Amino acid sequence: MNDAATSASAPRQPRVHEVRRADLPLSCPLPSMSLWNSHPRVYLAIEAEGGRVECPYCGETYVLVD
Repeated sequence: MNDAATSASAPRQPRVHEVRRADLPLSCPLPSMSLWNSHPRVYLAIEAEGGRVECPYCGETYVLVD
């Protein structure tokens, strides 16, 4: 198997994104994400979750920094 085939089949690791109150309401995926249409938009209640929340669809983590 070549490297291109291996990387294409490997799952993408979720990342941590820092968000600010000015970015609220928070939804995933963010409009700036290259895969903005990878799953239905879901609004995340980051303030109610203590400033850290994970997307139930893709696992991306969002942290409120201000």
